[in-house]
Amino acid sequence: MIHKQVLLPDRVRRPPAEGWSWIDRRFLRDYASRLSHDAILLYFFLVAVSDKHGLSFYRDATIAVRLRISEQAVVCAREELVTEDLVAYRVPLTQVLSLRPPALVRRGGGLEQLGNIIRTLGNSPSDNPSGRSS
Repeated sequence: MIHKQVLLPDRVRRPPAEGWSWIDRRFLRDYASRLSHDAILLYFFLVAVSDKHGLSFYRDATIAVRLRISEQAVVCAREELVTEDLVAYRVPLTQVLSLRPPALVRRGGGLEQLGNIIRTLGNSPSDNPSGRSS
């Protein structure tokens, strides 16, 4: 096991006193692998510029310049984030949303993790005292 030790104690990351900018590690674990590069980049940008309520009002043209991608790429990336329930969008506001609890993470249009839990419970040894599958 690796022993963790803070390398620079005076540089330990903390939520900012003013503004709001924090990435939940579950974003990387549960969402990033199925998002495009542009969607991940846009999500990080939106988290960095949003207020304590997750709101930002950057125009697509400004975002495109800041991220060095096309305006169409911004639109497509935002659509991905909306589809994955990571942001809400209504001109001129974008709101970065809190991540859903793990059992409610939507995948492929369904509640995959919840379905897996229910299937696992349905196949539990308590249903079959002999331990043999039917």
